[in-house]
Amino acid sequence: MDGFRATATNEALAPEQVRGFLTENPGFLRDDDGLLAELGLRLDAANVVDFGPAALARVHAAHREESTARRYLEATARANFSAQAQTHGAVIDLLEARNHADLARRVDELAQLRFGLAAGVVALEGPGRTPAGWRMLVEGQVDMILGGGQKLASMGFAPTALGLFGERAPQVRSMAMVRMAIWEPARQGLLAFGSADEHAFTEDMGAELVAFLARVVERTAERWPVLN
Repeated sequence: MDGFRATATNEALAPEQVRGFLTENPGFLRDDDGLLAELGLRLDAANVVDFGPAALARVHAAHREESTARRYLEATARANFSAQAQTHGAVIDLLEARNHADLARRVDELAQLRFGLAAGVVALEGPGRTPAGWRMLVEGQVDMILGGGQKLASMGFAPTALGLFGERAPQVRSMAMVRMAIWEPARQGLLAFGSADEHAFTEDMGAELVAFLARVVERTAERWPVLN
């Protein structure tokens, strides 16, 4: 036993060597109360090594972490399913629009009623007239709001976008915005949603559902003639 301790102290042992030694010397572990305590093990009445409090605590902690991760994944899945269901319902609402003004009104209403947001906005660059209910932008303003470089979407807080939300701008703490191109030749536009929650839209979020709604708004708006 002393020889084993000296060897273990002076050089690293392969797992197979440790296993072989314990197989040939079963009493080494069973009779060493101090080593059993360090390993979090104990002997039961049948002289069988059993898990002690430390080992059980580790197992419990691992189980708790696994349960927490599982609950997070389940909650995320439920949230994604709910968002998709609400988005599909929103599409039906948008397709029932009767004109450009009604389309803009429906965007704002679904933002508040379906998604619990502060506002929903449809904006359009000039030149040319801007439909009633839509926000008017100067040429190049979509690039400026989204951060330039023909960027397609922006998630998070953008100070340059606060003007889109008019009198409700002071409530907005985060935005989801997607570029649109409407009619032919295309006029640049923007679908924007604002939330009073700074964590509702963050930079690490995907913009797929908002982009899907933007495509619906584009196609719906093209039902009616472009205004010049």
